Amino acid sequence: MNNCLCFCWQRPKVLTVEDKLVVLGCKELERKVVEAEMELTLAKSQGYLKNQLQQSEPSSGKKLLAVIGVYTGFGGRLRRNIIRGSWMSKADALAKLEARGIIVRFVIGRSANRGDSLDRNIDEENHALKDFLILDHHEEAQEELPKKAKFFFSTAVQMWNADFYVKVGDNVDLDIGGLVELLWSRQGQDSAYIGCMKSGEVVAEDGKPWYEPEWWKFGDRKSYFRHAAGSILMLSKNLAQYININSASLKVYAHDDISVGSWMMGLKATYIDDSRLCCSYSGQDKVCSLA
Repeated sequence: MNNCLCFCWQRPKVLTVEDKLVVLGCKELERKVVEAEMELTLAKSQGYLKNQLQQSEPSSGKKLLAVIGVYTGFGGRLRRNIIRGSWMSKADALAKLEARGIIVRFVIGRSANRGDSLDRNIDEENHALKDFLILDHHEEAQEELPKKAKFFFSTAVQMWNADFYVKVGDNVDLDIGGLVELLWSRQGQDSAYIGCMKSGEVVAEDGKPWYEPEWWKFGDRKSYFRHAAGSILMLSKNLAQYININSASLKVYAHDDISVGSWMMGLKATYIDDSRLCCSYSGQDKVCSLA
């Protein structure tokens, strides 16, 4: 390597055979570096890094079907208890689900005033029931909600090795049996972005519901791109890993479902529009409804 540097700086006018060999060696080394960088970029785009995969392995070494994160907030205890009283009704419900390869956790961040009564109440509730995924680096606030998706998918994929990672709103009544059946039918499908796909108007007027401060980025027609509705959406493991690896550089918009959809647009993700995940759907086979 020193020879390469020395030659590049001195630039001798007459090249000896030895000098030419050094030049060829430098070019070969440069070619290998470029190839390695290209391979690394490809690996990142597909969501694969060796150390990330190792971090994702659960302590038991068991491969899971899905990690389901139910979004909640500091004022959501009543709703959490309703959910616990439905499809998480028995004391051993979580253990039985985990035996079937399903992890379910309420997902919440930390208070802006770290360690205050809001944080302590959640810690006490979690100590008693052990059904939270607490995002220590995320501030739990309405205006921070779009960032929560990055923290949830990144944290979940590092903690558990699953085929799918599922985000669910706490205003959703879930048919867990139907959801598990849906997930089994998709098992082994990489790059799957699954949900109730929709698009809609970009609200450009400040003060109106669903206002998008960066409305101008969506063109003259001001229509959102196709994306999975935020009530419930699923990502396969490699897409969740992509979010984890690239979290620092991923742009968020005013709404979390739009943010996730924008991340998927730049990838070779397979969009799967499943009407069973449309919570307003009236079919008997739907797996969710709005509470």
